[in-house]
Amino acid sequence: MPRSRFAVLIALLLALPVAAAVDFKSIGAAPAILYDAPSTRGGKLYVAPRGMPVEVVLSYGAWVKLRDMNGDMAWAEASALSPRRTLVVRSANAKVRAGAEDNAAVVMTADRGVLLELVEPAPASIWLKVRHKDGMTGFVKATDVWGI
Repeated sequence: MPRSRFAVLIALLLALPVAAAVDFKSIGAAPAILYDAPSTRGGKLYVAPRGMPVEVVLSYGAWVKLRDMNGDMAWAEASALSPRRTLVVRSANAKVRAGAEDNAAVVMTADRGVLLELVEPAPASIWLKVRHKDGMTGFVKATDVWGI
């Protein structure tokens, strides 16, 4: 590889962390097939359920490369995503509280894997306001969920 190409490649790689921003979305109204390549000809990895939060790592035309809660990477059609923000509980028995404090009443307890809708984005906060699909609203610690 010629030096000029190598230098450009290194410069682009070094710029990636600076240019990249965390972009979370969720799988839209219908489940989405996730692939190992940005094409319907790629291998089908699995079907992501509707509402599943994902991190968009890369956009490539009509395709997006995604990271899930387990760190697995896959490709999906960009049209399969929704801007609606959901979170998935990653700890056992996460407490959803009536207020944004440890001594607030517990509204509900959510098991690992439960989906919650993010009501008010607050990336720098310890507490996140969430809503369960049954309509219960409360605050959960950011460390108990994934997708923020």
